[in-house]
Amino acid sequence: MDVRLEDLTVAGILHGIDLHAPANEVHGIVGPNGSGKSTTLRCVYRALAPSGGVVLLDGRDITRSKIRDTAVNLAALTQDSHVEFDFTVTEVVAMGRLPHRTTPARDDEVVAEALSRVDAAHLAHRGFLSLSGGERQRVLIARALAQQPKVLVLDEPTNHLDISHQLAVLALVRSLGVTVLAVLHDLNLAAAHCDRLHVLDHGRVVRSGKPEEVLTPEVLHDVFQVRAHVVRHPTSGVPQLLFEHQESA
Repeated sequence: MDVRLEDLTVAGILHGIDLHAPANEVHGIVGPNGSGKSTTLRCVYRALAPSGGVVLLDGRDITRSKIRDTAVNLAALTQDSHVEFDFTVTEVVAMGRLPHRTTPARDDEVVAEALSRVDAAHLAHRGFLSLSGGERQRVLIARALAQQPKVLVLDEPTNHLDISHQLAVLALVRSLGVTVLAVLHDLNLAAAHCDRLHVLDHGRVVRSGKPEEVLTPEVLHDVFQVRAHVVRHPTSGVPQLLFEHQESA
């Protein structure tokens, strides 16, 4: 499913965001703190109504669709995802099935598969509130997978995860064959797992392109105020960054 943001504006935060994520591509949104990354995603998954501009799914304004219809096509993992009550892990992941009208047996099958894909099947009967931060994050990712979306919106999906699970989750995301918009703080992970990157600064997209086109020393100096040495990964060939704080340059 194609995702397009046109002149997206949120008063005082976003100033005319234009972004295009063609169907089945993984797009990373990167930028310094306060640049508008999470606000952009909140407009996409309809937690925030923009003051101007539009979000289009396959050319259709999302505000013209019912919330349930949007939920059938789009799932989101947000920074503020939380569960107030101590549901079991299975119950939490099953919440991803709410937009769908399938049989209980099919729902159980999808939930079990989602847990397995994030290496959390062994947690199925645990209480969600008893889990570590990393375990909770994997369960919430499984909930999004159980929704079986065509568009997956992820706000810092590797938060709380150890390096092994960071790599596994991002590899899984790439394998899904859906359109992905992901905010990532780790630029090396973004370079390794995204088809294209969009750099936000002060509420504007200042650079878009393939990782090697975007992650240049000049952009990193101007946007992140760091000196970066760009090297190639020895096996994948993707750009990887070695950083120095600007003051030490």
